[in-house]
This record gives sequence, C-alpha cells and structure tokens, in this order.
Amino acid sequence: MKKIFFVLCILGVALPYYQLFLFLNSSTATLDYFFSEIYSSHPTSMITWDITIAYLSFLSFLIYKKIKKGLGISKYILASLVGFSLALPLYLYDNYDK
Repeated sequence: MKKIFFVLCILGVALPYYQLFLFLNSSTATLDYFFSEIYSSHPTSMITWDITIAYLSFLSFLIYKKIKKGLGISKYILASLVGFSLALPLYLYDNYDK
C-alpha cells in the first residue's frame, strides 16, 4: 500500500504541474484568465469547491493531530503549497500502519 501512496505522491505533483505548464505556455496565460477559468462553469466550480473543502478538512485534521498528539505537520503544510494532491498521499504514506 505504501508503494501506491508513493506513486500517488509523484502523480500528485506531475499531473497538476503538467497542466500548469500547458497553461503557462498558452497565449492567454494571465492571472485574471486563470481565476476566471476556475469558476467558468458549474462543473468546474463544483470541483474547485470540492477540493477546497477537502483541503480545509485535511488542514483542520492536521491541526487537531498537532494539538492532541504532537504530530509534526510542517512537512504536510509545505507539501500543500505544491498541492493537496501531494499533501494527502504524503500523509497517508507517512502514517500507513500506525
């Protein structure tokens, strides 16, 4: 199972950043266009809000574990700067079998 979480960590970096690379190489690569596209349709907005709420839930859980169990969460907070698609698999990888 740890191997699967490790592969998901790699995919969690590679796939989103590949899409970012494609966006930055397009002729419409502006911050205004980026944010307008995030909420351009209801399905896209649904996915954006789904990921946002999932990340906030994960962040709340990490803070709870830090307070109650003394879990070091800085690694996961830094990983979330790359993306939630890295932070969650990394947490699962580190805490599998605990």
